[in-house]
Amino acid sequence: MLEKLRSRWTRVILPPARGLLRLGISPDVVTWVGTVATVAIALICFPRGWLWQGVAALVVFIFSDSLDGTMARESGRSSRWGAFLDSTLDRIADGAIFGGLALYFAGPGDSVPWAAAGIGALVFGQVTSYTKARGESLGIAVNGGLAGRADRLLLGLLGALLTGLLGLDWILAAVLIVLCVAGAFTVGQRMVIVQRGIRAADEDI
Repeated sequence: MLEKLRSRWTRVILPPARGLLRLGISPDVVTWVGTVATVAIALICFPRGWLWQGVAALVVFIFSDSLDGTMARESGRSSRWGAFLDSTLDRIADGAIFGGLALYFAGPGDSVPWAAAGIGALVFGQVTSYTKARGESLGIAVNGGLAGRADRLLLGLLGALLTGLLGLDWILAAVLIVLCVAGAFTVGQRMVIVQRGIRAADEDI
C-alpha cells in the first residue's frame, strides 16, 4: 500500500542524495552503512527492551534504503549488481528488525507465543520478497499485495514505538499477529499471480 507513496518520497530525498554524491559517496556505501547500522541497532536495542529508543535510532537508517537507489539513478550508476546488493541487504535488515522484536518477547516481554508471532512475521515477510523475486525470474511481473515491505516496516516499528512509550506489550503483539496474517495473505496473492502468469504463458505456446 505504502509503495504508492514512493514517488513522492523520492522527491523529498533528492536533495540529500545529490549532496552525498557531491561528497564522493557511492550508493553502495550508503547501502552497506544503512544495513550494518540497522542490524546493530535492532539486535542491540530490541532484545534489551529499548523499544522506542531503537525505533528512534532506526528511523534515520531506514531512510537509506530509498536514498541509495535515488543516488544510483541520479549518478547514472544504476546496475544489476546494485539492485542485487540492495535487495539482498534489505532481507538481512528486515530479518534483524523482526528477529530483534521476537527476541524482545523471548526476553523482557516474556511471552513465547508473542515471540512466535514475531518469528512468523519475519518468515512471511521474507517469503513475500522471495515470491516476487522467484516469480520475476520466471518472467512474470509480481506486483501488489496486501503487505509490501514499507507496510511491514511501518507497522512493526510503530508497534514497537507505542509499546516502548506506553509500556503495553499487547500493542506490539497485536501488530505482529496482524503482520503474520497479512504476510500469509500477501504470499497467497503472489502465488496466485505467478500461477496465472505461468498458465497464460503456457497457453500462448
